[in-house]
Amino acid sequence: MPQSSSIGQAQAAFGRGAWREAFTAYAAAGGDLDAADHERMAVCAYLLGRDDACTAAWEAAYRAALAAGDRPASARCACWLGLCLLLGGRPAQAGGWFARAGGLLDDGSVTCPAAGYLLVPQVLEALGGGEPARARDLAATAAGLGERFADPDLRALGALGHGQALIALGEVAAGTAWLDEAMVAVTAAEVGPITAGIVYCAVILECMQIFDLARASEWTGALGSWCDAQPDVVPFRGQCLVHRSQLQQAEGDWPEAFTTAAAARARLADPPHPALGLACYQVAELHRLAGAHAEAEAAYREASRHGHQPLPGLALLALDRGDVPGAVAMIERALQEPWPVPGRPALLAAAVDVLVAGDRLPGARAAAGELAAIAAGSPSPVLRAAAAQATATVLVAEAEPAAALAGLRAAAGAWRSLRLPYEAARVSALLAQAYRALGDQLAADLELDNARRGFAELGAVADLARLPVATPGRGSPVLSDREREVLGLVCQGRTNREIAAALAISRHTVGRHLENIFAKLGVSSRAAATAYAYEHDLR
Repeated sequence: MPQSSSIGQAQAAFGRGAWREAFTAYAAAGGDLDAADHERMAVCAYLLGRDDACTAAWEAAYRAALAAGDRPASARCACWLGLCLLLGGRPAQAGGWFARAGGLLDDGSVTCPAAGYLLVPQVLEALGGGEPARARDLAATAAGLGERFADPDLRALGALGHGQALIALGEVAAGTAWLDEAMVAVTAAEVGPITAGIVYCAVILECMQIFDLARASEWTGALGSWCDAQPDVVPFRGQCLVHRSQLQQAEGDWPEAFTTAAAARARLADPPHPALGLACYQVAELHRLAGAHAEAEAAYREASRHGHQPLPGLALLALDRGDVPGAVAMIERALQEPWPVPGRPALLAAAVDVLVAGDRLPGARAAAGELAAIAAGSPSPVLRAAAAQATATVLVAEAEPAAALAGLRAAAGAWRSLRLPYEAARVSALLAQAYRALGDQLAADLELDNARRGFAELGAVADLARLPVATPGRGSPVLSDREREVLGLVCQGRTNREIAAALAISRHTVGRHLENIFAKLGVSSRAAATAYAYEHDLR
Protein backbone atom coordinates (compact mmCIF):
# COMPACT_ATOMS: atom_id res chain seq x y z
CA MET A 1 0.00 0.00 0.00
CA PRO A 2 1.44 3.42 -0.90
CA GLN A 3 2.41 5.56 2.03
CA SER A 4 -0.03 8.34 1.08
CA SER A 5 -2.86 5.79 1.02
CA SER A 6 -1.87 4.54 4.48
CA ILE A 7 -1.88 8.09 5.79
CA GLY A 8 -5.32 8.74 4.34
CA GLN A 9 -6.62 5.51 5.87
CA ALA A 10 -5.06 6.44 9.22
CA GLN A 11 -6.61 9.91 9.21
CA ALA A 12 -10.04 8.48 8.40
CA ALA A 13 -9.76 5.84 11.13
CA PHE A 14 -8.61 8.50 13.61
CA GLY A 15 -11.68 10.56 12.79
CA ARG A 16 -13.91 7.56 13.58
CA GLY A 17 -12.13 6.85 16.85
CA ALA A 18 -10.78 3.55 15.51
CA TRP A 19 -7.50 3.96 17.38
CA ARG A 20 -5.96 0.56 16.65
CA GLU A 21 -6.71 0.78 12.93
CA ALA A 22 -5.33 4.31 12.79
CA PHE A 23 -2.15 3.37 14.64
CA THR A 24 -1.53 0.38 12.36
CA ALA A 25 -2.02 2.51 9.25
CA TYR A 26 0.29 5.23 10.56
CA ALA A 27 2.94 2.61 11.36
CA ALA A 28 2.64 1.30 7.79
CA ALA A 29 3.26 4.80 6.46
CA GLY A 30 6.73 4.79 7.98
CA GLY A 31 8.42 8.17 8.38
CA ASP A 32 6.37 9.96 5.74
CA LEU A 33 4.30 11.86 8.33
CA ASP A 34 4.03 15.55 9.12
CA ALA A 35 3.84 16.94 12.66
CA ALA A 36 0.03 16.67 12.83
CA ASP A 37 0.06 13.01 11.79
CA HIS A 38 2.84 12.17 14.24
CA GLU A 39 0.66 13.83 16.89
CA ARG A 40 -2.37 11.74 15.91
CA MET A 41 -0.22 8.61 16.03
CA ALA A 42 0.92 9.58 19.53
CA VAL A 43 -2.68 9.93 20.67
CA CYS A 44 -3.55 6.50 19.24
CA ALA A 45 -0.53 4.92 20.93
CA TYR A 46 -1.46 6.46 24.28
CA LEU A 47 -5.05 5.24 24.06
CA LEU A 48 -3.84 1.75 23.15
CA GLY A 49 -1.56 1.69 26.21
CA ARG A 50 1.61 1.56 24.07
CA ASP A 51 3.66 3.98 26.13
CA ASP A 52 6.99 3.66 24.30
CA ALA A 53 5.34 4.16 20.91
CA CYS A 54 3.49 7.14 22.32
CA THR A 55 6.73 8.73 23.50
CA ALA A 56 8.41 8.13 20.15
CA ALA A 57 5.50 9.62 18.23
CA TRP A 58 5.34 12.74 20.39
CA GLU A 59 9.09 13.19 19.98
CA ALA A 60 8.70 12.87 16.21
CA ALA A 61 5.85 15.41 16.25
CA TYR A 62 8.01 17.80 18.27
CA ARG A 63 10.94 17.48 15.87
CA ALA A 64 8.76 17.81 12.76
CA ALA A 65 7.11 20.98 14.05
CA LEU A 66 10.49 22.42 15.06
CA ALA A 67 11.96 21.63 11.63
CA ALA A 68 9.01 23.40 10.02
CA GLY A 69 9.70 26.48 12.12
CA ASP A 70 6.44 26.15 14.07
CA ARG A 71 7.67 26.83 17.60
CA PRO A 72 4.16 27.03 19.18
CA ALA A 73 3.26 23.58 17.81
CA SER A 74 6.63 22.20 18.86
CA ALA A 75 6.21 23.54 22.39
CA ARG A 76 2.67 22.15 22.60
CA CYS A 77 3.88 18.68 21.51
CA ALA A 78 6.61 18.81 24.15
CA CYS A 79 3.98 19.67 26.76
CA TRP A 80 1.73 16.80 25.73
CA LEU A 81 4.67 14.42 25.83
CA GLY A 82 5.45 15.68 29.32
CA LEU A 83 1.84 15.15 30.43
CA CYS A 84 1.74 11.61 29.02
CA LEU A 85 5.00 10.76 30.76
CA LEU A 86 3.70 12.25 34.01
CA LEU A 87 0.50 10.22 33.79
CA GLY A 88 2.61 7.14 33.10
CA GLY A 89 4.60 7.60 36.30
CA ARG A 90 7.79 8.97 34.76
CA PRO A 91 8.09 12.42 36.39
CA ALA A 92 11.82 12.97 35.72
CA GLN A 93 11.44 12.50 31.96
CA ALA A 94 8.27 14.57 32.05
CA GLY A 95 10.13 17.42 33.74
CA GLY A 96 12.76 17.38 31.02
CA TRP A 97 10.15 17.82 28.29
CA PHE A 98 8.33 20.53 30.18
CA ALA A 99 11.67 22.34 30.50
CA ARG A 100 12.26 21.94 26.78
CA ALA A 101 8.82 23.41 26.04
CA GLY A 102 9.52 26.27 28.40
CA GLY A 103 12.79 26.94 26.64
CA LEU A 104 10.91 27.65 23.42
CA LEU A 105 8.86 30.30 25.22
CA ASP A 106 11.59 31.85 27.38
CA ASP A 107 12.27 34.90 25.28
CA GLY A 108 8.62 35.97 25.41
CA SER A 109 8.37 36.20 21.64
CA VAL A 110 6.01 33.21 21.46
CA THR A 111 2.60 33.41 23.09
CA CYS A 112 0.57 30.25 22.56
CA PRO A 113 -1.44 27.52 24.31
CA ALA A 114 1.80 25.83 25.44
CA ALA A 115 2.13 28.59 28.04
CA GLY A 116 -1.09 27.27 29.56
CA TYR A 117 -0.17 23.60 29.29
CA LEU A 118 3.01 24.34 31.21
CA LEU A 119 0.80 25.42 34.13
CA VAL A 120 -0.93 22.03 34.36
CA PRO A 121 1.95 20.19 36.09
CA GLN A 122 2.31 23.18 38.40
CA VAL A 123 -1.38 22.85 39.33
CA LEU A 124 -0.85 19.17 40.12
CA GLU A 125 2.25 19.96 42.16
CA ALA A 126 0.41 22.62 44.17
CA LEU A 127 -2.54 20.30 44.83
CA GLY A 128 -0.23 17.51 45.93
CA GLY A 129 1.84 19.89 48.06
CA GLY A 130 -1.07 21.26 50.07
CA GLU A 131 -1.23 24.63 48.30
CA PRO A 132 -4.83 24.72 47.00
CA ALA A 133 -4.98 28.53 46.73
CA ARG A 134 -1.93 28.53 44.47
CA ALA A 135 -3.40 25.65 42.48
CA ARG A 136 -6.65 27.58 42.04
CA ASP A 137 -4.86 30.64 40.68
CA LEU A 138 -2.70 28.63 38.30
CA ALA A 139 -5.69 26.63 37.04
CA ALA A 140 -7.72 29.78 36.48
CA THR A 141 -4.86 31.21 34.41
CA ALA A 142 -4.61 28.00 32.38
CA ALA A 143 -8.35 27.98 31.72
CA GLY A 144 -8.15 31.63 30.69
CA LEU A 145 -5.38 30.89 28.20
CA GLY A 146 -7.44 28.01 26.84
CA GLU A 147 -10.31 30.44 26.28
CA ARG A 148 -8.04 33.04 24.72
CA PHE A 149 -6.49 30.62 22.24
CA ALA A 150 -9.70 28.65 21.62
CA ASP A 151 -8.03 25.47 22.92
CA PRO A 152 -10.83 23.37 24.46
CA ASP A 153 -8.43 20.78 25.93
CA LEU A 154 -6.53 23.41 27.86
CA ARG A 155 -9.74 25.08 28.95
CA ALA A 156 -11.12 21.77 30.26
CA LEU A 157 -7.90 20.88 32.10
CA GLY A 158 -7.90 24.34 33.68
CA ALA A 159 -11.53 23.98 34.77
CA LEU A 160 -10.74 20.56 36.26
CA GLY A 161 -7.83 21.92 38.29
CA HIS A 162 -9.89 24.92 39.39
CA GLY A 163 -12.62 22.64 40.69
CA GLN A 164 -10.18 20.36 42.50
CA ALA A 165 -8.49 23.34 44.14
CA LEU A 166 -11.77 24.87 45.32
CA ILE A 167 -12.85 21.56 46.85
CA ALA A 168 -9.50 21.33 48.63
CA LEU A 169 -10.17 24.84 49.97
CA GLY A 170 -13.52 23.67 51.36
CA GLU A 171 -15.61 25.43 48.71
CA VAL A 172 -17.32 22.23 47.63
CA ALA A 173 -20.35 23.67 45.82
CA ALA A 174 -18.21 26.06 43.77
CA GLY A 175 -15.68 23.31 43.10
CA THR A 176 -18.23 20.82 41.81
CA ALA A 177 -19.64 23.51 39.54
CA TRP A 178 -16.20 23.78 37.89
CA LEU A 179 -15.96 20.00 37.65
CA ASP A 180 -19.32 19.94 35.89
CA GLU A 181 -18.07 22.66 33.54
CA ALA A 182 -15.11 20.47 32.61
CA MET A 183 -17.42 17.51 32.09
CA VAL A 184 -19.69 19.47 29.77
CA ALA A 185 -16.74 19.93 27.42
CA VAL A 186 -16.11 16.19 27.56
CA THR A 187 -19.66 15.00 27.00
CA ALA A 188 -20.11 17.54 24.21
CA ALA A 189 -17.07 15.98 22.47
CA GLU A 190 -15.26 19.32 22.45
CA VAL A 191 -11.97 17.86 23.69
CA GLY A 192 -9.57 15.18 22.49
CA PRO A 193 -9.74 11.62 23.83
CA ILE A 194 -6.74 11.93 26.15
CA THR A 195 -8.22 14.98 27.83
CA ALA A 196 -11.62 13.30 27.97
CA GLY A 197 -10.21 10.30 29.84
CA ILE A 198 -8.20 12.46 32.22
CA VAL A 199 -11.20 14.62 33.10
CA TYR A 200 -13.57 11.69 33.46
CA CYS A 201 -11.32 9.80 35.88
CA ALA A 202 -10.32 12.85 37.91
CA VAL A 203 -13.90 14.11 38.29
CA ILE A 204 -15.22 10.71 39.37
CA LEU A 205 -12.39 10.30 41.87
CA GLU A 206 -13.09 13.76 43.27
CA CYS A 207 -16.81 12.96 43.61
CA MET A 208 -16.05 9.72 45.44
CA GLN A 209 -13.70 11.54 47.81
CA ILE A 210 -16.34 14.13 48.75
CA PHE A 211 -18.99 11.38 49.07
CA ASP A 212 -21.11 12.82 46.27
CA LEU A 213 -22.32 9.37 45.23
CA ALA A 214 -25.11 10.63 42.98
CA ARG A 215 -22.74 12.71 40.87
CA ALA A 216 -20.12 9.96 40.89
CA SER A 217 -22.70 7.44 39.68
CA GLU A 218 -23.83 9.71 36.87
CA TRP A 219 -20.32 10.36 35.59
CA THR A 220 -19.25 6.74 36.07
CA GLY A 221 -22.11 5.69 33.82
CA ALA A 222 -21.05 8.26 31.26
CA LEU A 223 -17.42 7.08 31.40
CA GLY A 224 -18.54 3.49 31.00
CA SER A 225 -20.49 4.42 27.88
CA TRP A 226 -17.50 6.37 26.54
CA CYS A 227 -15.20 3.40 27.07
CA ASP A 228 -17.71 0.96 25.60
CA ALA A 229 -17.94 3.10 22.46
CA GLN A 230 -14.14 2.89 22.10
CA PRO A 231 -13.18 -0.74 22.76
CA ASP A 232 -9.53 -0.05 21.90
CA VAL A 233 -9.07 2.38 24.81
CA VAL A 234 -6.83 0.99 27.56
CA PRO A 235 -5.58 3.66 30.04
CA PHE A 236 -8.88 4.79 31.58
CA ARG A 237 -10.91 1.60 31.55
CA GLY A 238 -9.32 0.02 34.63
CA GLN A 239 -9.80 2.97 36.98
CA CYS A 240 -13.34 3.37 35.66
CA LEU A 241 -14.02 -0.21 36.73
CA VAL A 242 -12.75 0.44 40.27
CA HIS A 243 -15.17 3.33 40.74
CA ARG A 244 -17.98 1.33 39.18
CA SER A 245 -17.30 -1.47 41.68
CA GLN A 246 -17.38 0.96 44.61
CA LEU A 247 -20.77 2.24 43.50
CA GLN A 248 -22.11 -1.27 42.92
CA GLN A 249 -21.00 -2.14 46.45
CA ALA A 250 -22.76 0.90 47.88
CA GLU A 251 -25.94 0.03 45.98
CA GLY A 252 -25.88 -3.52 47.36
CA ASP A 253 -24.92 -5.52 44.28
CA TRP A 254 -21.90 -7.19 45.89
CA PRO A 255 -21.46 -10.12 43.47
CA GLU A 256 -21.32 -7.75 40.51
CA ALA A 257 -19.08 -5.37 42.48
CA PHE A 258 -16.61 -8.20 43.06
CA THR A 259 -16.63 -9.21 39.40
CA THR A 260 -16.00 -5.60 38.39
CA ALA A 261 -13.22 -5.09 40.97
CA ALA A 262 -11.47 -8.30 39.90
CA ALA A 263 -11.62 -7.17 36.28
CA ALA A 264 -10.15 -3.81 37.29
CA ARG A 265 -7.28 -5.46 39.18
CA ALA A 266 -6.47 -7.66 36.20
CA ARG A 267 -6.60 -4.79 33.73
CA LEU A 268 -4.47 -2.47 35.87
CA ALA A 269 -1.82 -5.08 36.69
CA ASP A 270 -0.05 -5.27 33.32
CA PRO A 271 1.68 -2.90 33.19
CA PRO A 272 1.17 -1.81 36.81
CA HIS A 273 -1.01 1.31 36.92
CA PRO A 274 -1.03 3.86 39.80
CA ALA A 275 -4.65 2.81 40.53
CA LEU A 276 -3.74 -0.87 40.97
CA GLY A 277 -3.45 -0.52 44.74
CA LEU A 278 -6.94 0.99 44.89
CA ALA A 279 -8.32 -1.94 42.88
CA CYS A 280 -6.67 -4.42 45.25
CA TYR A 281 -8.11 -2.59 48.26
CA GLN A 282 -11.58 -2.74 46.73
CA VAL A 283 -11.22 -6.49 46.20
CA ALA A 284 -10.08 -6.82 49.82
CA GLU A 285 -13.08 -4.87 51.13
CA LEU A 286 -15.52 -7.12 49.29
CA HIS A 287 -13.78 -10.26 50.56
CA ARG A 288 -13.90 -8.89 54.12
CA LEU A 289 -17.59 -8.09 53.97
CA ALA A 290 -18.32 -11.57 52.61
CA GLY A 291 -16.40 -13.18 55.46
CA ALA A 292 -13.51 -14.47 53.32
CA HIS A 293 -10.83 -13.48 55.81
CA ALA A 294 -7.76 -15.11 54.25
CA GLU A 295 -8.56 -13.74 50.81
CA ALA A 296 -9.19 -10.29 52.26
CA GLU A 297 -5.85 -10.24 54.10
CA ALA A 298 -4.00 -11.27 50.95
CA ALA A 299 -5.67 -8.51 48.93
CA TYR A 300 -4.96 -5.87 51.61
CA ARG A 301 -1.31 -6.90 51.55
CA GLU A 302 -1.30 -6.64 47.77
CA ALA A 303 -2.84 -3.18 47.99
CA SER A 304 -0.09 -2.13 50.38
CA ARG A 305 2.62 -3.48 48.05
CA HIS A 306 1.21 -1.26 45.31
CA GLY A 307 1.26 1.85 47.46
CA HIS A 308 -2.31 1.97 48.76
CA GLN A 309 -2.94 2.38 52.49
CA PRO A 310 -4.63 -0.86 53.72
CA LEU A 311 -6.45 0.92 56.55
CA PRO A 312 -9.10 1.16 57.77
CA GLY A 313 -10.09 -2.10 56.08
CA LEU A 314 -7.27 -4.14 57.62
CA ALA A 315 -8.25 -3.00 61.13
CA LEU A 316 -11.89 -3.93 60.49
CA LEU A 317 -10.70 -7.34 59.30
CA ALA A 318 -8.83 -7.82 62.57
CA LEU A 319 -12.02 -6.88 64.41
CA ASP A 320 -14.02 -9.43 62.40
CA ARG A 321 -11.45 -12.09 63.31
CA GLY A 322 -11.82 -11.29 66.99
CA ASP A 323 -8.43 -9.59 67.32
CA VAL A 324 -9.78 -6.53 69.11
CA PRO A 325 -6.41 -5.42 70.59
CA GLY A 326 -4.78 -5.62 67.15
CA ALA A 327 -7.58 -3.62 65.56
CA VAL A 328 -7.41 -0.98 68.30
CA ALA A 329 -3.63 -0.65 67.97
CA MET A 330 -3.84 -0.12 64.21
CA ILE A 331 -6.62 2.46 64.47
CA GLU A 332 -5.08 4.42 67.34
CA ARG A 333 -1.78 4.59 65.49
CA ALA A 334 -3.49 5.72 62.26
CA LEU A 335 -5.47 8.43 64.05
CA GLN A 336 -2.21 10.01 65.23
CA GLU A 337 -0.64 10.09 61.78
CA PRO A 338 -1.10 12.61 58.96
CA TRP A 339 -3.95 11.28 56.84
CA PRO A 340 -5.15 12.31 53.38
CA VAL A 341 -8.18 14.56 53.89
CA PRO A 342 -10.51 12.61 51.55
CA GLY A 343 -9.86 9.36 53.40
CA ARG A 344 -10.23 10.76 56.92
CA PRO A 345 -14.02 10.27 57.27
CA ALA A 346 -13.80 6.54 56.46
CA LEU A 347 -10.98 6.17 58.99
CA LEU A 348 -12.99 7.99 61.67
CA ALA A 349 -16.14 5.95 61.06
CA ALA A 350 -14.15 2.73 61.34
CA ALA A 351 -12.36 4.06 64.42
CA VAL A 352 -15.68 4.49 66.22
CA ASP A 353 -16.61 0.84 65.63
CA VAL A 354 -13.17 -0.48 66.58
CA LEU A 355 -12.72 1.68 69.67
CA VAL A 356 -16.22 0.92 70.95
CA ALA A 357 -15.47 -2.80 70.53
CA GLY A 358 -12.24 -2.25 72.47
CA ASP A 359 -14.02 -0.27 75.22
CA ARG A 360 -11.95 2.82 74.37
CA LEU A 361 -14.95 5.14 74.66
CA PRO A 362 -13.10 8.47 75.04
CA GLY A 363 -11.26 7.78 71.79
CA ALA A 364 -14.46 6.70 70.09
CA ARG A 365 -16.19 9.88 71.26
CA ALA A 366 -13.34 12.01 69.90
CA ALA A 367 -13.44 10.23 66.53
CA ALA A 368 -17.22 10.69 66.29
CA GLY A 369 -16.83 14.37 67.17
CA GLU A 370 -14.21 14.90 64.49
CA LEU A 371 -16.41 13.16 61.93
CA ALA A 372 -19.37 15.34 62.94
CA ALA A 373 -17.24 18.47 62.47
CA ILE A 374 -16.23 17.34 58.97
CA ALA A 375 -19.85 16.55 58.08
CA ALA A 376 -21.00 19.97 59.31
CA GLY A 377 -18.80 21.61 56.70
CA SER A 378 -19.91 19.33 53.88
CA PRO A 379 -23.07 19.24 51.76
CA SER A 380 -22.84 15.44 51.51
CA PRO A 381 -25.87 13.59 52.96
CA VAL A 382 -23.67 10.50 53.17
CA LEU A 383 -21.27 12.22 55.54
CA ARG A 384 -24.09 13.67 57.63
CA ALA A 385 -25.71 10.25 58.03
CA ALA A 386 -22.35 8.62 58.85
CA ALA A 387 -21.66 11.26 61.49
CA ALA A 388 -25.10 10.84 63.07
CA GLN A 389 -24.63 7.08 63.19
CA ALA A 390 -21.14 7.36 64.68
CA THR A 391 -22.32 9.70 67.43
CA ALA A 392 -25.26 7.41 68.20
CA THR A 393 -22.96 4.37 68.30
CA VAL A 394 -20.93 6.01 71.05
CA LEU A 395 -24.07 7.01 72.98
CA VAL A 396 -25.36 3.43 72.92
CA ALA A 397 -21.97 2.21 74.18
CA GLU A 398 -22.07 4.84 76.93
CA ALA A 399 -25.46 3.49 78.11
CA GLU A 400 -27.37 6.48 76.74
CA PRO A 401 -29.75 4.67 74.36
CA ALA A 402 -32.54 7.25 74.58
CA ALA A 403 -30.15 10.01 73.53
CA ALA A 404 -28.99 7.88 70.62
CA LEU A 405 -32.41 7.31 69.06
CA ALA A 406 -32.76 10.63 67.24
CA GLY A 407 -29.41 10.20 65.49
CA LEU A 408 -30.11 6.58 64.63
CA ARG A 409 -33.50 7.39 63.14
CA ALA A 410 -32.02 10.25 61.14
CA ALA A 411 -29.31 7.97 59.81
CA ALA A 412 -31.83 5.22 59.02
CA GLY A 413 -33.96 7.65 57.01
CA ALA A 414 -30.93 8.93 55.13
CA TRP A 415 -29.65 5.45 54.23
CA ARG A 416 -33.08 4.46 52.96
CA SER A 417 -33.37 7.66 50.93
CA LEU A 418 -29.89 7.16 49.49
CA ARG A 419 -30.64 3.47 48.81
CA LEU A 420 -27.58 2.20 50.63
CA PRO A 421 -28.73 -1.18 51.99
CA TYR A 422 -25.62 -2.16 53.94
CA GLU A 423 -25.62 1.03 55.97
CA ALA A 424 -29.38 0.68 56.49
CA ALA A 425 -28.88 -2.83 57.90
CA ARG A 426 -26.10 -1.63 60.19
CA VAL A 427 -28.24 1.13 61.65
CA SER A 428 -31.10 -1.35 62.18
CA ALA A 429 -28.71 -3.46 64.27
CA LEU A 430 -27.86 -0.39 66.36
CA LEU A 431 -31.54 0.49 66.79
CA ALA A 432 -32.20 -3.05 67.99
CA GLN A 433 -29.45 -2.65 70.59
CA ALA A 434 -30.85 0.72 71.74
CA TYR A 435 -34.43 -0.55 71.97
CA ARG A 436 -33.32 -3.62 73.90
CA ALA A 437 -31.49 -1.41 76.39
CA LEU A 438 -34.69 0.62 76.83
CA GLY A 439 -36.70 -2.54 77.51
CA ASP A 440 -38.68 -2.48 74.25
CA GLN A 441 -38.06 -6.05 73.12
CA LEU A 442 -40.75 -6.04 70.43
CA ALA A 443 -39.18 -3.06 68.67
CA ALA A 444 -35.73 -4.55 69.19
CA ASP A 445 -36.74 -7.81 67.52
CA LEU A 446 -38.32 -5.94 64.62
CA GLU A 447 -35.11 -4.01 63.94
CA LEU A 448 -33.01 -7.11 64.50
CA ASP A 449 -35.05 -8.90 61.85
CA ASN A 450 -34.55 -5.93 59.48
CA ALA A 451 -30.80 -6.07 60.06
CA ARG A 452 -30.64 -9.84 59.65
CA ARG A 453 -32.66 -9.73 56.44
CA GLY A 454 -30.53 -6.90 55.03
CA PHE A 455 -27.22 -8.58 55.84
CA ALA A 456 -28.44 -11.93 54.55
CA GLU A 457 -29.52 -10.48 51.21
CA LEU A 458 -26.13 -8.82 50.82
CA GLY A 459 -24.09 -11.80 52.02
CA ALA A 460 -22.54 -9.76 54.85
CA VAL A 461 -21.31 -12.78 56.79
CA ALA A 462 -19.26 -10.96 59.42
CA ASP A 463 -22.10 -8.61 60.28
CA LEU A 464 -24.55 -11.50 60.48
CA ALA A 465 -22.24 -13.31 62.86
CA ARG A 466 -22.24 -10.33 65.23
CA LEU A 467 -26.04 -10.22 65.50
CA PRO A 468 -27.68 -11.89 68.50
CA VAL A 469 -30.04 -14.74 67.74
CA ALA A 470 -33.63 -13.55 67.43
CA THR A 471 -35.93 -14.11 70.39
CA PRO A 472 -37.85 -17.38 69.77
CA GLY A 473 -41.31 -16.70 68.39
CA ARG A 474 -40.53 -13.08 67.57
CA GLY A 475 -38.72 -13.45 64.31
CA SER A 476 -36.29 -15.99 62.99
CA PRO A 477 -33.17 -15.91 60.83
CA VAL A 478 -33.83 -15.40 57.14
CA LEU A 479 -32.54 -18.47 55.33
CA SER A 480 -32.73 -18.75 51.57
CA ASP A 481 -34.46 -21.77 50.06
CA ARG A 482 -31.09 -23.30 49.20
CA GLU A 483 -29.79 -22.70 52.74
CA ARG A 484 -32.87 -24.46 54.14
CA GLU A 485 -32.16 -27.41 51.86
CA VAL A 486 -28.55 -27.57 53.05
CA LEU A 487 -29.60 -27.24 56.70
CA GLY A 488 -32.14 -30.04 56.26
CA LEU A 489 -29.45 -32.36 54.91
CA VAL A 490 -27.10 -31.37 57.75
CA CYS A 491 -29.86 -32.38 60.19
CA GLN A 492 -29.89 -35.78 58.45
CA GLY A 493 -26.19 -36.16 59.24
CA ARG A 494 -25.03 -35.78 55.64
CA THR A 495 -21.40 -34.80 54.92
CA ASN A 496 -20.45 -31.88 52.67
CA ARG A 497 -19.62 -34.35 49.89
CA GLU A 498 -23.02 -36.01 50.23
CA ILE A 499 -24.83 -32.67 50.30
CA ALA A 500 -22.98 -31.53 47.18
CA ALA A 501 -23.97 -34.70 45.35
CA ALA A 502 -27.59 -34.49 46.47
CA LEU A 503 -27.99 -30.86 45.37
CA ALA A 504 -25.69 -31.02 42.31
CA ILE A 505 -23.46 -28.23 43.59
CA SER A 506 -19.77 -28.08 44.47
CA ARG A 507 -18.35 -28.85 47.91
CA HIS A 508 -16.97 -25.31 48.00
CA THR A 509 -20.50 -23.95 47.52
CA VAL A 510 -21.78 -26.22 50.30
CA GLY A 511 -19.07 -24.83 52.57
CA ARG A 512 -20.04 -21.25 51.76
CA HIS A 513 -23.73 -22.03 52.44
CA LEU A 514 -22.77 -23.52 55.80
CA GLU A 515 -20.75 -20.40 56.67
CA ASN A 516 -23.79 -18.25 55.94
CA ILE A 517 -26.13 -20.56 57.87
CA PHE A 518 -23.85 -20.60 60.93
CA ALA A 519 -23.58 -16.80 60.83
CA LYS A 520 -27.31 -16.28 60.52
CA LEU A 521 -28.15 -18.73 63.30
CA GLY A 522 -25.39 -17.46 65.56
CA VAL A 523 -23.84 -20.92 65.95
CA SER A 524 -20.39 -22.34 65.25
CA SER A 525 -20.89 -26.05 64.57
CA ARG A 526 -23.05 -28.49 62.64
CA ALA A 527 -24.36 -29.93 65.90
CA ALA A 528 -25.43 -26.51 67.16
CA ALA A 529 -27.06 -25.72 63.82
CA THR A 530 -28.96 -29.00 63.96
CA ALA A 531 -30.13 -28.29 67.49
CA TYR A 532 -31.22 -24.79 66.51
CA ALA A 533 -33.10 -26.12 63.48
CA TYR A 534 -35.06 -28.63 65.62
CA GLU A 535 -35.78 -26.05 68.31
CA HIS A 536 -37.06 -23.42 65.84
CA ASP A 537 -38.57 -25.76 63.24
CA LEU A 538 -36.20 -24.69 60.45
CA ARG A 539 -35.73 -28.21 58.98
